[in-house]
Order: sequence, then C-alpha cells, then structure tokens
Amino acid sequence: MRTLDQCAIRSQRVLVRVDLNVPQDDAGVITDDTRIRAALPTLRFLLERGSRVALMSHLGRPKGADARWTLLPVAVRLSELLGSTVALAADCVGPAAEAAVATLAPGQAVLLENVRFHREEEKNDPAFAAQLARLGDLYVNDAFGTAHRAHASTEGVARLLPNAAGFLLQKEIEELGAVLHHPERPFAAILGGAKVADKIGVIDNLLPRVDMVLIGGGMAYTFLKAQGREIGRSLLDTEHLEAAKRTLAAAAAAGKRLLLPVDVVVTDDFKAPTVVETVSVDGIAPDRMGVDIGPATIRLFCDALGDARTVVWNGPMGVFERPEFAAGTRAIAEALAGITDRGANTIIGGGDSAAAVEQVGLSDRIAHISTGGGASLEFLEGRILPGVAALG
Repeated sequence: MRTLDQCAIRSQRVLVRVDLNVPQDDAGVITDDTRIRAALPTLRFLLERGSRVALMSHLGRPKGADARWTLLPVAVRLSELLGSTVALAADCVGPAAEAAVATLAPGQAVLLENVRFHREEEKNDPAFAAQLARLGDLYVNDAFGTAHRAHASTEGVARLLPNAAGFLLQKEIEELGAVLHHPERPFAAILGGAKVADKIGVIDNLLPRVDMVLIGGGMAYTFLKAQGREIGRSLLDTEHLEAAKRTLAAAAAAGKRLLLPVDVVVTDDFKAPTVVETVSVDGIAPDRMGVDIGPATIRLFCDALGDARTVVWNGPMGVFERPEFAAGTRAIAEALAGITDRGANTIIGGGDSAAAVEQVGLSDRIAHISTGGGASLEFLEGRILPGVAALG
C-alpha cells in the first residue's frame, strides 16, 4: 500500500475519497464534526503542495438524489475549518463535476455532491467509476470508515488511477494492525453492543491473540443463556446461541480468561421504566430485561484491565444513551483513560463506543479512536477491506 509521503505531489488533480458522513439535527446543523476534522491533515498536505483537490464522500443512505442528504452543510463547515472556501459541486460526475474541477486553481479544493445520489456508487458500476476517475490524475483513499465497502468511489476508481492511502487511512491500518500482530501484553479485548452476529468473528480471530476477553452489553445475555442461565426478556440472539457455546468452550480449552457479567441492571421497560434494580446474573426475573452491567461486574472488569498494556474496545456495556443505564459504559471508558495515562495502548473501534467516550469527555485520553466502526470490526475479524486491497 503506497502512502502519500511516497508520492511526488505537484499541482495535479487529486481525487480524494473522504468519510464526511457526519450526524446532523433536523435543521441540517452538524452535531459532530469529528470526521471532517479527521480529513484535514491529508487535505492540507495536498493543498499546501499546490494540488487541485476534488473531494468525494457519501452522507446517509439516500435513495437517489435527495436534498435532505446534500453535502452543503459539510462544505460550509469544511470551509470554516480550513479558513478558505470549499465550494460544493452540483454533482459528483458529469458536466457539473468536470466544470467544477476544471476551474480549480492550484491549492484549491471542491467538494463533490453526495456520491450515493447515484445508485451506481454502491453497485461499484465500472462506467460510474470511470466517470469519477476522469476528475483526477491521482486517487487518494482517506476514508477508513468506508474501506470495507467495495463501492465505485472506494474500490472501483482505485483500479483506474495511480493511487495512495491518505494519512488517516494509513494511521488506522497501522494502529489496528499493531493490535493484531504485535500487541504489548497483557492484551485485553472488550466487546459489547447488541449483536452477537457483529462480534462473533472478531472474538474468533482475537481469541488466539488476546490474554482475556470481557463481554458486556446486549450480546452478553446470549453468552449467559449459553451457560444455561435465565435471562428473562433480555436481548437474545438465538441464531448465534450455538456459536456462543463454541466460543465459551474454545476459551476454556485455550486457557483464556473470558469474563461475563456477574450482576446486571434490569428493568421492566428500558424506554419507560417503572422498575430499575441490580441483580445477580442468576437472579434475572422472567419479566425483566438487562440494560447495563452492575457494580460488581464493573469492579471485576476494571480490576482485570488494571495491568493491561493493550486494550481494544468495541461496543457499549449497556443502553448508554439513557443516563440511568450508562454507568457501566462510563466506568469502562474511565478505566481505559486511566491505563492510557499509565502508558497502555488503548484502541476504540469507532461506533457507539467512540460516541460514549466523546460523551463523557475522555476522547483525548484514549490512544486511538477509530473513525470506522464497521471497518474496524471487519479488520479485527481478519477480513480483507476492499478499499485497502485496491490500493497499489
């Protein structure tokens, strides 16, 4: 994989895939510009060297052209952060895009309109990729968050132009690669969130590499059920119950610590609770559902992480969006911040875990927070990312 510092950057046209898929409120105001800021180092590097830069990104999941998903607010915020105007082209291909790129002076950038306004993008249509390729002399992929998608702007166009990885993509691959291939020990993996399906491949790939696995969140109840426990109305992935049993057996056979909750916070209704209590995992009533790890589990997990030198975390410990069910997730974030301060390498795999750490104001005390939840999961699962594989 060639990187930007290996390229002779001049005043050529550079087509850059970035991930500017940022959250907005109902009025179209950006509520979190983290991904825009993450794109700045590569963009500044190119502009300072006189490149004429055309930026590509998606926003949301539109079904064709839809003004609700325009990248105009992103262009405005990007202009503010750069201190220079980044205009929005009316389209990402065709005459409007080609004219916008043709008028760029060296050191200027334009943001192309949402690539997902064209259904050919997600189909990785060769003709659409060729239209994109006409806008650049060099292709740079700096969108780790979409590197696991074989789309026209992430994979197809890379086959048609000289290419390189941007600084963000390079950093993500280096940081996550270090976790997989040469972690400092003890090495712990913390996995949470709702879906066992999303994490079972990660567990299988990490289990031979880690010293311990800590499982919380909604997915923990499938593992507790696999142990024969009553979980009441807690989340259960019946399709992956046997896989959970196999994972428990594999961890025991390999002598690896696999820690599950010993107590949980339960409620009758997580949207409108009338009862909230902490119970042992052996005391979950049939009409209750688990919504967070309990205080004994918090102590167990934090003690286990105390001397860890490498930690990768993906998935919250409970329904952290509600303050009354966020204690477990907050405690894990604080534990990771503490061991980071002592020199541990802590990696958060994007998604809800990253949002939770941001929510409690601890982002600057984590070694690396990935910009791609799905991409980081697939990377940790050992899968090939099409957007990375396509780079020469």
